[in-house]
Amino acid sequence: MLPTFLLPETTVREAGTGSELDLDAFQGKPLLLTLGITRIIEQESLDVSIWGSVDGKEWSAKPLLSFPQKFYCGTYQMVLDLSQHADVKYLRAKWGAQRWGKGDPKPLFGFYLFAQLLKQPVALPASA
Repeated sequence: MLPTFLLPETTVREAGTGSELDLDAFQGKPLLLTLGITRIIEQESLDVSIWGSVDGKEWSAKPLLSFPQKFYCGTYQMVLDLSQHADVKYLRAKWGAQRWGKGDPKPLFGFYLFAQLLKQPVALPASA
């Protein structure tokens, strides 16, 4: 199932929640999450967080991971270590968008969230 989009590229103008992703065989493993912001207008911010669930119905009281607030287009990566949350079987993204200043008060963002298994670095033996 991984790598896959936790949230395919989407254009949003308000807060929202993505659909859940069944972790299947990747439950309890570290994931590399990539947030790509492809469209933005000035004087606005985007907050993206990842939430976990054991059954797909009841979601965690707090996010498992939150990206720092973003103001610019770009690609941002964070590691979500699910070994600390071995019972989590489902993930989903939530986002909030704010805009301030002159003009249309509604924010406008284009972004995606990609999840893949974190490739562990290979440990080399110490030379004698």
